[in-house]
Amino acid sequence: MTRSTLLLAALLATAASAADVYVNGVNVEGLSNQSFSKVNVTIDEKGNVHIDAPGYAVKKVTIAADKGSAAVREEGVVTKKYFVVTEQNVLGRTEYDIDLYINGKFIRTLRSDDEQIVSDITRHFAPGKNSVLMQARKVQAQKDQPKSTRTEHFFRVIIGEGSITADQVTIETPLIKFERNASESNDVRQEFSVTTR
Repeated sequence: MTRSTLLLAALLATAASAADVYVNGVNVEGLSNQSFSKVNVTIDEKGNVHIDAPGYAVKKVTIAADKGSAAVREEGVVTKKYFVVTEQNVLGRTEYDIDLYINGKFIRTLRSDDEQIVSDITRHFAPGKNSVLMQARKVQAQKDQPKSTRTEHFFRVIIGEGSITADQVTIETPLIKFERNASESNDVRQEFSVTTR
Protein backbone atom coordinates (compact mmCIF):
# COMPACT_ATOMS: atom_id res chain seq x y z
CA MET A 1 0.00 0.00 0.00
CA THR A 2 1.51 3.33 -1.04
CA ARG A 3 1.77 6.30 1.30
CA SER A 4 -0.96 8.24 -0.55
CA THR A 5 -3.29 5.19 -0.48
CA LEU A 6 -2.63 4.77 3.26
CA LEU A 7 -3.40 8.46 3.87
CA LEU A 8 -6.61 8.25 1.83
CA ALA A 9 -7.70 5.14 3.72
CA ALA A 10 -7.00 6.89 7.04
CA LEU A 11 -8.99 9.96 5.97
CA LEU A 12 -11.94 7.83 4.84
CA ALA A 13 -11.89 5.89 8.10
CA THR A 14 -11.77 9.16 10.02
CA ALA A 15 -14.67 10.62 8.03
CA ALA A 16 -16.73 7.52 8.70
CA SER A 17 -16.25 7.98 12.46
CA ALA A 18 -17.46 11.61 12.31
CA ALA A 19 -14.13 13.17 13.27
CA ASP A 20 -13.51 16.87 12.74
CA VAL A 21 -11.26 18.29 10.05
CA TYR A 22 -9.19 21.42 10.71
CA VAL A 23 -7.29 23.59 8.24
CA ASN A 24 -4.71 25.84 9.91
CA GLY A 25 -6.50 25.31 13.24
CA VAL A 26 -9.99 26.22 11.95
CA ASN A 27 -12.76 23.60 11.94
CA VAL A 28 -13.85 23.29 8.30
CA GLU A 29 -17.05 21.30 8.80
CA GLY A 30 -19.18 21.66 5.69
CA LEU A 31 -16.31 22.84 3.49
CA SER A 32 -16.46 21.25 0.05
CA ASN A 33 -15.01 21.54 -3.43
CA GLN A 34 -11.59 22.77 -2.25
CA SER A 35 -8.10 21.53 -3.01
CA PHE A 36 -4.85 22.35 -1.20
CA SER A 37 -1.30 21.75 -2.38
CA LYS A 38 1.93 21.38 -0.38
CA VAL A 39 0.24 20.64 2.95
CA ASN A 40 1.05 18.55 6.03
CA VAL A 41 -1.65 16.25 7.42
CA THR A 42 -1.78 14.99 11.03
CA ILE A 43 -4.41 12.78 12.66
CA ASP A 44 -4.65 13.24 16.43
CA GLU A 45 -5.56 10.69 19.12
CA LYS A 46 -9.29 11.50 18.73
CA GLY A 47 -9.18 10.85 14.99
CA ASN A 48 -9.44 14.53 14.08
CA VAL A 49 -7.63 15.50 10.89
CA HIS A 50 -5.36 18.56 11.09
CA ILE A 51 -4.20 20.05 7.78
CA ASP A 52 -1.34 22.55 7.99
CA ALA A 53 -1.59 24.54 4.76
CA PRO A 54 1.06 27.30 4.54
CA GLY A 55 0.00 30.09 2.19
CA TYR A 56 -3.71 29.55 2.85
CA ALA A 57 -5.85 31.64 5.20
CA VAL A 58 -8.97 30.07 6.68
CA LYS A 59 -11.65 32.07 8.44
CA LYS A 60 -15.25 31.43 9.45
CA VAL A 61 -17.64 34.03 8.11
CA THR A 62 -21.35 34.56 8.62
CA ILE A 63 -23.39 35.28 5.54
CA ALA A 64 -26.85 36.73 6.00
CA ALA A 65 -29.51 34.69 4.24
CA ASP A 66 -32.92 35.77 2.95
CA LYS A 67 -35.46 37.06 5.48
CA GLY A 68 -36.97 34.27 7.51
CA SER A 69 -33.95 32.00 6.96
CA ALA A 70 -31.22 31.23 9.43
CA ALA A 71 -27.77 32.70 8.81
CA VAL A 72 -25.53 30.39 6.83
CA ARG A 73 -21.98 29.75 8.03
CA GLU A 74 -19.35 29.22 5.39
CA GLU A 75 -15.62 28.67 5.40
CA GLY A 76 -13.37 30.79 3.25
CA VAL A 77 -9.82 30.59 2.00
CA VAL A 78 -7.63 33.11 0.24
CA THR A 79 -7.05 31.55 -3.16
CA LYS A 80 -4.84 34.27 -4.68
CA LYS A 81 -1.24 35.10 -3.72
CA TYR A 82 -0.32 38.45 -2.14
CA PHE A 83 3.16 39.99 -1.95
CA VAL A 84 4.94 42.99 -0.46
CA VAL A 85 7.69 44.46 -2.63
CA THR A 86 10.04 47.33 -1.78
CA GLU A 87 11.77 49.62 -4.26
CA GLN A 88 14.43 52.32 -3.74
CA ASN A 89 16.36 54.23 -6.37
CA VAL A 90 19.28 54.90 -3.97
CA LEU A 91 19.58 52.48 -1.06
CA GLY A 92 19.15 54.10 2.37
CA ARG A 93 18.95 57.71 1.24
CA THR A 94 15.37 58.35 2.39
CA GLU A 95 16.32 57.44 5.99
CA TYR A 96 12.89 55.88 6.52
CA ASP A 97 12.04 52.53 8.08
CA ILE A 98 8.47 51.35 7.50
CA ASP A 99 6.60 49.04 9.89
CA LEU A 100 3.99 46.82 8.22
CA TYR A 101 0.88 45.66 10.09
CA ILE A 102 -1.89 43.47 8.67
CA ASN A 103 -5.20 43.18 10.53
CA GLY A 104 -3.63 44.74 13.63
CA LYS A 105 -0.69 42.30 13.72
CA PHE A 106 2.91 43.46 13.27
CA ILE A 107 4.41 41.65 10.26
CA ARG A 108 7.89 43.16 9.77
CA THR A 109 9.98 46.30 9.47
CA LEU A 110 11.01 47.30 5.95
CA ARG A 111 14.35 49.07 6.39
CA SER A 112 15.75 51.80 4.15
CA ASP A 113 19.19 50.21 4.18
CA ASP A 114 17.92 46.74 3.15
CA GLU A 115 18.22 45.44 -0.38
CA GLN A 116 14.92 44.95 -2.24
CA ILE A 117 12.41 42.85 -0.31
CA VAL A 118 9.96 40.56 -2.11
CA SER A 119 7.89 38.58 0.38
CA ASP A 120 4.75 36.40 0.21
CA ILE A 121 2.29 37.75 2.80
CA THR A 122 -0.77 35.70 1.77
CA ARG A 123 -1.00 33.83 5.09
CA HIS A 124 -1.54 37.09 6.99
CA PHE A 125 -4.76 37.88 5.09
CA ALA A 126 -8.27 36.60 5.72
CA PRO A 127 -10.81 36.25 2.90
CA GLY A 128 -12.65 39.50 2.22
CA LYS A 129 -11.80 42.88 3.77
CA ASN A 130 -8.47 43.33 5.55
CA SER A 131 -6.71 46.34 7.06
CA VAL A 132 -3.11 47.19 6.26
CA LEU A 133 -1.19 49.81 8.23
CA MET A 134 2.11 51.35 7.11
CA GLN A 135 4.01 53.35 9.70
CA ALA A 136 7.03 55.24 8.36
CA ARG A 137 9.67 56.43 10.85
CA LYS A 138 12.57 58.74 10.03
CA VAL A 139 15.84 57.19 11.19
CA GLN A 140 19.34 58.62 11.40
CA ALA A 141 21.63 57.88 8.48
CA GLN A 142 24.78 55.85 9.02
CA LYS A 143 27.90 57.97 9.55
CA ASP A 144 29.53 56.85 6.31
CA GLN A 145 26.43 57.70 4.27
CA PRO A 146 25.78 61.32 3.27
CA LYS A 147 22.35 62.67 4.18
CA SER A 148 19.97 63.46 1.33
CA THR A 149 17.06 65.89 1.10
CA ARG A 150 16.27 65.21 -2.56
CA THR A 151 12.70 64.38 -3.55
CA GLU A 152 13.92 61.96 -6.23
CA HIS A 153 15.39 59.66 -3.56
CA PHE A 154 12.36 57.49 -2.77
CA PHE A 155 11.42 54.40 -0.76
CA ARG A 156 8.32 52.73 -2.22
CA VAL A 157 6.31 49.80 -0.81
CA ILE A 158 3.85 47.97 -3.05
CA ILE A 159 1.39 45.31 -1.92
CA GLY A 160 -0.47 43.43 -4.59
CA GLU A 161 -1.93 40.27 -5.97
CA GLY A 162 0.57 38.33 -8.00
CA SER A 163 2.17 35.08 -9.04
CA ILE A 164 5.51 33.29 -8.94
CA THR A 165 7.03 31.92 -12.15
CA ALA A 166 10.54 30.49 -12.26
CA ASP A 167 11.49 32.18 -8.95
CA GLN A 168 10.24 35.55 -10.20
CA VAL A 169 7.33 37.39 -8.59
CA THR A 170 4.99 39.36 -10.84
CA ILE A 171 2.54 41.82 -9.28
CA GLU A 172 -0.51 41.53 -11.52
CA THR A 173 -2.87 43.73 -9.50
CA PRO A 174 -1.24 46.42 -7.31
CA LEU A 175 -3.49 47.15 -4.31
CA ILE A 176 -1.38 49.51 -2.17
CA LYS A 177 1.39 51.96 -2.99
CA PHE A 178 3.06 53.74 -0.06
CA GLU A 179 6.01 56.04 -0.66
CA ARG A 180 8.33 58.38 1.22
CA ASN A 181 11.19 60.49 -0.13
CA ALA A 182 14.35 61.98 1.35
CA SER A 183 12.97 65.54 1.46
CA GLU A 184 10.33 64.48 3.98
CA SER A 185 11.11 64.38 7.69
CA ASN A 186 7.89 63.62 9.54
CA ASP A 187 6.71 60.21 10.72
CA VAL A 188 3.58 59.00 8.91
CA ARG A 189 0.90 56.38 9.58
CA GLN A 190 -1.45 55.39 6.77
CA GLU A 191 -4.14 52.73 6.88
CA PHE A 192 -5.47 50.94 3.82
CA SER A 193 -8.36 48.57 3.20
CA VAL A 194 -7.64 45.51 1.04
CA THR A 195 -10.20 43.01 -0.22
CA THR A 196 -8.65 39.62 -0.89
CA ARG A 197 -10.08 36.74 -2.85
